[in-house]
Amino acid sequence: MKALFIGQSYIDVTFLSEIMPEGDEKAIAQDYAVSFGGNAVTAAFVCAKLGIAPDLLCSMADDWLSRMFRDMAAKYSIPIHSCKVKESSLSFIMPKDGKRAIVRCRDNDFLHPFPELNLAGCQALHVDGHIPHAALHYAKLCRKHGILTSLDGGAVRENTEELLDYIDVAIVSELFCEQLGKSPEDTLEYLRAKGVKVGGVTQGEQGLLWYEDKCPIKRLAALKVPGDRVLDTNGAGDTFHGAYVYAYLADPKGAWEDHFKLARAASAHAIQFLGNEASLPTVLDLDNVQKNFPASD
Repeated sequence: MKALFIGQSYIDVTFLSEIMPEGDEKAIAQDYAVSFGGNAVTAAFVCAKLGIAPDLLCSMADDWLSRMFRDMAAKYSIPIHSCKVKESSLSFIMPKDGKRAIVRCRDNDFLHPFPELNLAGCQALHVDGHIPHAALHYAKLCRKHGILTSLDGGAVRENTEELLDYIDVAIVSELFCEQLGKSPEDTLEYLRAKGVKVGGVTQGEQGLLWYEDKCPIKRLAALKVPGDRVLDTNGAGDTFHGAYVYAYLADPKGAWEDHFKLARAASAHAIQFLGNEASLPTVLDLDNVQKNFPASD
């Protein structure tokens, strides 16, 4: 095992439509994509596509959607460890004008305890706060064994405060800040006080506000992707997480600013494609993005 990612799994149905029908109305979409979904799940696929396939502990049911998901994971050589649920989870996503509306159908009523895994060889853990007991268990275990721990803080979840005590890298959303009732800057100071070594807040077109250890907060500007190239922003944050974990695994002694620059390029690539699988970048894609799109600062 090179790395372990933990999160809720989805099958995403992403579609482009000018209208959302109501009542007895019908509409025909211009395009659609069906792929894997979920925060840490998408990050795991990104890491695998870039060249390092992690293990994935996620929700799994005994139904045809889960079989579809397993086929997707096998394509990228991602080992699956199941947290058993009755039904697979679905997301219906409608991107439009740089935003995205989402309807989720989620089963997170876990039928059995999460599996105990052998972490031999593991160099990094990435969690999104879903499957909270498993996330906390493995974060504690990784901290004990000196394995890097990373959190996708898309939202404040039931044990986020306790989980942060065992997190080395936490990159959170503006929603996370709002739920704490703090500004982005105050949120970063909160993370620093919790012992998080590298913390950041993703701010879309404004880029990443972040710190490392005791250094002052600084900004990494976003890349300028022309508006007519932006097709689907869903999953861009998840792509960012998967790419910086990959960058760390590929170069554990590398600078975090360089890891985040690579992740920035991955997100800039992803928003130009419809659906999570089509948006997965290769290393060559990242090189091309960094050459072709300047930073917005």
